[in-house]
Amino acid sequence: MSNTAPPPLQGTHPKAARPWFKKKRWWLLIIVVFIIIVSPKNGASKNDVAATAPVATATAAAVETKAAAAAPAVVQTPTPPPAPVVPEVPVEYQSALSKAGSYSRTMHMSKAGIYDQLTSEYGEKFTPKAAQYAIDNLKVDYKANALEKAKSYQTTMSMSPAGIYDQLVSEYGEKFTPAEANWAVQHLGG
Repeated sequence: MSNTAPPPLQGTHPKAARPWFKKKRWWLLIIVVFIIIVSPKNGASKNDVAATAPVATATAAAVETKAAAAAPAVVQTPTPPPAPVVPEVPVEYQSALSKAGSYSRTMHMSKAGIYDQLTSEYGEKFTPKAAQYAIDNLKVDYKANALEKAKSYQTTMSMSPAGIYDQLVSEYGEKFTPAEANWAVQHLGG
């Protein structure tokens, strides 16, 4: 019996005997270096690189997959969810909101009064949806509006508190809610 090793199978080479250029890891390294050198450096996105070199990116993805399997796991912080998409507000709705704000600031109107003025065929002629959008998004203190209107009635028309209250809640008058009108009359002073 001889102590010699059996001859290798035909067509196979031991790993140590293969030259460096026949080893897969060297070719993968060369491809990765080539991709890094060739890739655009001036703010190009992944889509630009993918469009210009689809074969290279596929190879790079394979290399990254192998590298990720061999590398220790890296904990990545989760990215925050994208901000909710706010639908664009139609111009008519924006105009109605702007006009409603103007009525509130200059004429101290009630919510119902502003809505009626916005939708009136003799007023602004906005659609009911646009007017409702304006009312829903208008940031107004209607009690303060009622107080300003009550002061106006008291000084210009010399009305009594009871008459002012009636005028503030009247469906033919200012259309404030009873709570708003009552608050305004209580805070009239003098």
